[in-house]
Amino acid sequence: MGIEVVVEGLTKSFGKQNIWQDVSLTLPAGEVSVMLGPSGTGKTVFLKSVIGLLKPEKGRVLVNGVDMVNSPEKDIMEARKLFGLMFQDGALFGSMSLFDNIAFPLREHTRKKESEIRRIVMERIDIVGLIGAEEKLPGEISGGMRKRAGLARALVLDPQIILCDEPDSGLDPVRTAYLSQLLIDLNAQIDATMLIVTHNLDIAATVPDNMGMLFCRNLVTFGPREVLLTSDTPVVSQFLSGRRQGPIGMSEEKDAATLAAERTVAQGHVPAGPRTVVPQLEPSPGLPVRQGALRRRERVHAMMGQLPEAARAAIRNSYTPTPGGGRP
Repeated sequence: MGIEVVVEGLTKSFGKQNIWQDVSLTLPAGEVSVMLGPSGTGKTVFLKSVIGLLKPEKGRVLVNGVDMVNSPEKDIMEARKLFGLMFQDGALFGSMSLFDNIAFPLREHTRKKESEIRRIVMERIDIVGLIGAEEKLPGEISGGMRKRAGLARALVLDPQIILCDEPDSGLDPVRTAYLSQLLIDLNAQIDATMLIVTHNLDIAATVPDNMGMLFCRNLVTFGPREVLLTSDTPVVSQFLSGRRQGPIGMSEEKDAATLAAERTVAQGHVPAGPRTVVPQLEPSPGLPVRQGALRRRERVHAMMGQLPEAARAAIRNSYTPTPGGGRP
């Protein structure tokens, strides 16, 4: 089972530029979480801070008793072995075959024999659907295959926490749909805690148990997916609908005068109705039920009284059996 990750009061700046401040959230053990946000809001910086590759000025990230911000470096290095990191571009070595790329962490960090390394690597290659491509170079395969190879490499050390940085970047909608299903299937198979950083709305709508959003140097919200997907907070509503009207501008947040002018223009327009929350993806046939989804159901039902009514309605609807089937 995956490990809970607790983030408390995290603040990060580069020089005088504050990236985000006082970010607090908990990634529940074994569940899939997504961090959304417009480009340039520090999503990747947050990911690197969770794993200890960047040092925030304030706050803590607690993983299995280790603070990834303030603990001694040797403890952070040891805790980092619990993580698997899927980079945005795959980060594969161009001169190595896919097999050697995926085997690299095992050869670098373990003393396993080559026969054992081969068994592990081929298992991971099978999980991500790359059997037959193991001897190819990264330059000989598609971007989607490179993504899957990067995911296989993130899995070889049996991580309990998997971080995915923009796994959809450069992929067409069909390949993104395949990757979304792969992430859910992976969670069903290994029950790892997963955090996916993205601005892809298809992934956001169908993959996670929990969702958060970074904007204007703050965490706007984090919680069960239904809370964000039904939110009427202007920045969330604008982002999810892809509209130009709202706080998000081309390069940064809009000023008060611009927002006031937009509201004046919008007066008299019929407001949009409640947003439909589409069903979360289920594991592929033949795979086990996601244990994280079962734990999440109990956790969310216990907090129903604290949630907005729109979110409660969406949760009740998602757990209502349908004729001929139903959700777990």
